[in-house]
Amino acid sequence: MLGGIETISAVLAREFVKAGHKVHVITQTPGGEADEFPFAVTRQPSRQDTLRLARWSDVFFQNNISLQTLFAALPAQRRVVVVYQTWIRRMDGSPCLHQWLKAQVSRIVPRNVAVSRAIASTIPARCQLIPNPYDHRTFRNVDGVNRRRDLVFVGRLVSDKGCDLLLDALHELRLRGTTPDLTIIGKGPEEAALRERTEALGLAKQVTFAGPLRGEDLCLALNRHRLMVVPSRWAEPFGVVALEGAACGCGVIGSNAGGLPDAIGPCGWTFPNGDTAALTNLIEGALLNPAGLEKKLEHAPVHLAKHRGNAIASSYLSLFAELVL
Repeated sequence: MLGGIETISAVLAREFVKAGHKVHVITQTPGGEADEFPFAVTRQPSRQDTLRLARWSDVFFQNNISLQTLFAALPAQRRVVVVYQTWIRRMDGSPCLHQWLKAQVSRIVPRNVAVSRAIASTIPARCQLIPNPYDHRTFRNVDGVNRRRDLVFVGRLVSDKGCDLLLDALHELRLRGTTPDLTIIGKGPEEAALRERTEALGLAKQVTFAGPLRGEDLCLALNRHRLMVVPSRWAEPFGVVALEGAACGCGVIGSNAGGLPDAIGPCGWTFPNGDTAALTNLIEGALLNPAGLEKKLEHAPVHLAKHRGNAIASSYLSLFAELVL
């Protein structure tokens, strides 16, 4: 399944295996073709499957809280690490029993981990901060690729991701006499509406819909662009895509609520969520000031080193060791 938590889980599992550990992944995601991973996978496990694997494990590591799976494992395994990858509250602030239970569970599990400062601030129990990794073996600067394109958006084509705001910003820039090109990478239920909006705003010659890309194909595509834009309307819990963009040599512009600023770090700029005018000004400033963009990218190696898969896996392995010893 192509998604942030799925990608992060795969990166960590591979790094744990590289470090010499046995890993067994359980997931509710149904399989299609035969799995080809360097670790075992059990899909849509029964309660008995979860109990058996909990007994087998030295540490039960849950990379985003699921009450159903956690309660199935706890009778057999108390050495548990729960990661909070997203908010345990409704974004509109309305009460929800299920989310309230997740918050209370944080008080009884041995170790809680939050992936950003914003997420940590919402967890009632003590919480360690370990940011998310990116796949540093895939996402990198590639020699010989011409960086001739301007803007790239990567994400699901849904309203929360704010791609329509980016189109509006391009329209405003066009009125100012600046016509950067944009590549939209991804798919989703809003694709047809975004294509219609592109036509209506007179941006058809500037915008390319590239469909979903992943792995090496995505890396090469990012290497062809100067700027990645992450204009999310909602408060992103983290934002691995920003790390992937910076690793491929893109400056990053993203919205500033939630954990996305943690991922962008010193490699770009942020603007208030939903503020099209501020987004427009940042894009214009970055494109018209290449020296400023280069200065931002000078910070990338140090920032990215903290998020390499092996570095984040090492932080988790140290935490696991505390539970086992």
